[in-house]
Amino acid sequence: MSHSKQQNPSTDLSISASIAAEHAEESGIDLDTLETWLRAQLGPGELQDPKFLTGGTQNVLLGFTWNGERLIYRGTPVHKREHSDTIMLREARVLAALKGSPVPHPELMAACDDLSVLGNAFFIMRAVEGFNGVSELPEHVQTDTEWQHAMGISHARAVAALGNVDYKAVGLEGFGKPNGWLARQPARWVRQLESYREYETWAGIDHPGVETIPAWLEEHMPTAQNEGIIHGDCHAGNVMFKHETPEVAALVDWELSTLGDPLLDLGHLLASSYGNELPGAPSKSEVIEAYGEVSQWDVSDVDFYHVLACFRFGAILEGSQARASAGLAPEAVGERLHARTLFLFDQAMEIIES
Repeated sequence: MSHSKQQNPSTDLSISASIAAEHAEESGIDLDTLETWLRAQLGPGELQDPKFLTGGTQNVLLGFTWNGERLIYRGTPVHKREHSDTIMLREARVLAALKGSPVPHPELMAACDDLSVLGNAFFIMRAVEGFNGVSELPEHVQTDTEWQHAMGISHARAVAALGNVDYKAVGLEGFGKPNGWLARQPARWVRQLESYREYETWAGIDHPGVETIPAWLEEHMPTAQNEGIIHGDCHAGNVMFKHETPEVAALVDWELSTLGDPLLDLGHLLASSYGNELPGAPSKSEVIEAYGEVSQWDVSDVDFYHVLACFRFGAILEGSQARASAGLAPEAVGERLHARTLFLFDQAMEIIES
C-alpha cells in the first residue's frame, strides 16, 4: 500500500465556519415551539436575537438571548445518525455532573429528551464569555507569544483536572465501561473504519497506518488500568479562552466524552496540536510536564497514548468523508477532515518509526 506523506492540512476557518452555519440553518428549528418549551423550563421570557453559530461541522448550534442573557441551543445534526439523540443527552449528562468541579465547562441550563418537541434531543447551556482557541484569536493574542504559551499550559492543566474527577462521586457510574477500556481500543477503531463500507461511495483510506498502527498499539499496550472521565475531543478548537487572562474559560463540545483511560486526552492534546502550533505554544515536553503537575496519573507511556489518539481521532474524522461521499455531510468538510485523517496517521507512523 503506497502513500505520499501529507503536509498538515491548512484549515480555511472562515469557509469551514460558513459551511457549518449554513448546515445548521437547514435544521429548521421551530422557534415558537422552542420558546414555549423554554418558558416551561426556565420561567417567563422571550427568545430574542436567534443566530446560528459556527462552532461545529455536525451538531446544530443556535445562540439566542433570554431575559437579557445569552444562551445556546445545542442539537443533533441535520442528518441524524443512529445514536445522535443518545449522544446529545450523554453530553448534557456529563455537563450536569461537572457542576461545581474544578473543570472549566459550560453551565447546563436544561435538557430535552422528548423527541416530540422538536424531533430531536437537545440541551440549553449558558454562553461562555471568551474566544475560540483556533478560529477567533484576538489580535493581541496573535502577536503575544507569552500569552500563547500560557494558554497552552492552561489548556493542559484543564484537561488534567478533568482526568482527576472521581466519576463515581459525580454520578457518572455507568456512563462508560472503564474496566478493560484501553485493551479494547485498537480493535474498536479498526471496526469503526470498516463500518464506513456501508457507504458504497466511500473510497476508503490508502495509508499503511491502517494496518500498522493498530498492530503496534496491541504490541505496546500499557499494563496500568486508569479509570476516569475522557473528554475525547479536547483540541484547541474545542476550548474557549478568557479575554482578560491567558486561561481556559471552558472545554466545550463534549459529545465524545466517556469513561476510560484519561491519558487518552493527553495524547489527543498532543496529536491535535502537532504541526499546527501557535508560535509561542509550549513544546511537547512542556505540555506533558504541565499535565503531569496536575494529573494523578503516570505519564511515562505518553507515546502510546499519542499514537492511540491519532488512530482513534482519524477513524472518527473519516466518518465525515464517508457521509459526505453519500451526500449526508458538506463535501468541503468531508475533504478537509479526510486530509486531517491522513495527517494524523502520518503523525502516528512517525512516532512508531522513531
